[in-house]
Parts: sequence; structure tokens; C-alpha cells
Amino acid sequence: MSGIHHLETFLVTAILLQISPGNETIFILTRSIAFGKKAGLLSVSGIAAGYIIHTTLAAFGIIFILQQSASAFKIIQYTGAAYMLFLGWKMITAPALPATHQTESGKKLINPAFFRDGLITNLLNPPAALLFVAFLPQFIDTQSPHLISSVYILGVLFALIGFTWGSILTLFTSFIFSRLRNNGKIAGYINKICGIALMLIGIKIALASFE
Repeated sequence: MSGIHHLETFLVTAILLQISPGNETIFILTRSIAFGKKAGLLSVSGIAAGYIIHTTLAAFGIIFILQQSASAFKIIQYTGAAYMLFLGWKMITAPALPATHQTESGKKLINPAFFRDGLITNLLNPPAALLFVAFLPQFIDTQSPHLISSVYILGVLFALIGFTWGSILTLFTSFIFSRLRNNGKIAGYINKICGIALMLIGIKIALASFE
């Protein structure tokens, strides 16, 4: 493909990167376990949209600029950590409602928030930003006249792989936990456990070194 080297290697590597457990995998699992299939798929869609935005930033060199500025990168890192702590705290303190009640009473209000949370989580995830600086250029001919389109092709492929894997995780996880979520008491425990997991991710992000 013009402007792209070793596409097959890119696809294999992208699949391995997506299926390896990480912050986003845990985020998808916690949303699917606590809120069900639709919430999980919306979260996955938000994360995939975040990859497209990262692709745009990488194509125009903005992520590279952030990589060179330690202070700007730290701001993103700590903001992302704070957001994960916020989401975790919300889940821990939320009233325990069974899944059927959430679906009937909160459908229109809650659903857009899951997409938004997935998007923000991805955009404020430092490894995701670094990935598009360190990973994509290895498969692109920098002398090609189709440089920007090549970056977008790889970025969209990476997002599609992530969406597919995230959807598989969501469908499997939500199916397994669907009966448990219909019990209000158990749903409350699930929310708290998932909230703690998100807060631990926030602490991990805050303490991580990406140098």
C-alpha cells in the first residue's frame, strides 16, 4: 500500500497490543460488568473515537509537541488520573439500582455519558498518546506524498481492531454478569468493586513514569 510499510506486521502487532490487558481493557470490563452491554459498547465506541482523534493529532504533529514538553504531558497525565478517580468515586457512591431499573429510568440520560467517558478516558491516557508517536511512524514512509492519509489509514485500522476486541469483551462480560446486575444488592457490590478498580487505575496513571 502506497505510503505504508509491512501492513501485515502492523495488523498483527495492533491485535496483540489491543488484547493485552491494560487500563482501557479494565475500563471496558468495569463498565460492562456494572452497567451492561449497551453501556460497554458505548464506552468502546468512545475509546475508538479517541483513537481517531489521536490519529488526527499525530498526523499534524501535535502529539509529538506534547511528547517534547514534559509539563504539558504531565498535565494530561494528572488530568487523566483525576478523571479516573472521579469516575471510580461516582460508581462507589452511586445508589444501588438493578439493571432493569437503570434501563427503564435512566436510558436517555445515562447513555451519552458512557460514550463521553470512554472518549475522555482514551484522550487522557498517556500510553495511548505515546502509542501514536512511537508505533505508527514505524510503518509509514515519511517521504511518501500520501503521508497524512497513511497515518489515517493505520489509525482507523487500529481503532477498528480496538472496537472489535472491546465489543467482544463487552458482549461476553455483560452476558456473564447480566443476572447478577438484576439483583439490587449484588449490583451495589459490583458497582463498588468496579469503582475501586477505576480508582486504582487512576492512582497507577498518576504514579506512572512514561519517560
